[in-house]
Amino acid sequence: MLYRQIPSSGEPLPVLGMGCMRLPETPEGRIDEGAAVALIRAAIDGGASYIDTAVPYHGGESEGVVGRALADGYRERALLATKLPAKRVESRDDMDRLLDGSLRRLGTDHLDAYLIHALTKSRWNRLWDLEVDLFLDEAKADGRIRYAGFSFHDTADAFREIVDAYAWDLCQVQYNYLDTGYQAGTAGLRYAAEKGLAVVVMEPLRGGMLAAPPAGVGEIFAAAPVTRSPAAWGLRWVLDHPEVTTVLSGMNAPVQLAENLAAAEEGLPGSLSPDEHETVRRVRDAFREKIRVPCTACRYCMPCPGGVNIPECLARLNDIALFGDHEHAAFFYRHVLGDTGYASLCAECGACEEICPQGIGVIDHLHEVADLFGR
Repeated sequence: MLYRQIPSSGEPLPVLGMGCMRLPETPEGRIDEGAAVALIRAAIDGGASYIDTAVPYHGGESEGVVGRALADGYRERALLATKLPAKRVESRDDMDRLLDGSLRRLGTDHLDAYLIHALTKSRWNRLWDLEVDLFLDEAKADGRIRYAGFSFHDTADAFREIVDAYAWDLCQVQYNYLDTGYQAGTAGLRYAAEKGLAVVVMEPLRGGMLAAPPAGVGEIFAAAPVTRSPAAWGLRWVLDHPEVTTVLSGMNAPVQLAENLAAAEEGLPGSLSPDEHETVRRVRDAFREKIRVPCTACRYCMPCPGGVNIPECLARLNDIALFGDHEHAAFFYRHVLGDTGYASLCAECGACEEICPQGIGVIDHLHEVADLFGR
């Protein structure tokens, strides 16, 4: 495994980490704990020892499963990160309560990294008024956390303001070859690095979309002078940036872990040739012509008050846009959703649009899905 350093301490971090938002699931939609524990431990054994989770992942199941995966000596080998759920904080006392709850579920007395989850400018301003800076200072001083950071979903201007507001150790941003100008973007990536923050990249494959390119896109990679899977191309492109410290991959199968570990072994900054960068540029242009909805299936919009399975509904729009197969999309719409979750259940409350990190006009898209598939 290759390593890069946390600027504030010089401690090495592996260039590949495991995000625990998309762990293996049972047919009923619960975490397949046996498979998840085996996968997390295999990631640590392979060197991808930065393990990232959060309170709401998998409907609140993720932290507990991660904690059990880190038993039997694995906690000492892992760099463990979880997050303060900003939208649940109404007082200074809530911050301590939520942190202590995460520690209990994870079965540990400290976190290597504690990030404020899904920060926007408005959330940051509210937390600042509640003295979140003092909370982070105290949690570091009493040993409950080693590094303080934040994950981010807002504009580039807001990102710079938040970076400058506190002595952060790290930040977590969405970045991939399609999202160079989205949210923090390339400019934010460079700004954080210049300010001495470790940069952890989430969604390097855009919720898996970049790992399975449609016809007309995959052929560009296939014709490249270097043989590499689409997922490996995506990871290598992100790791080519010297500002990036660690890339999080939401791996949910051993074959994905093996593929990502192999890509990480070659992930030196500046190692892609001009011809390889040109290949990625051509793929980016081809993708941008086809994508219908920029949903990454992060599930921040879930649960929907009306019972809509929003990510699955939006995924079917992209299926049609990318693959042109309405019948296939309709089959999976009915097969995955079963008797619940249809777009027609949308009550237009707007809760999803308020929280969506991608700024998607969800309601209009759900109407479109209902019209397309009849429910």
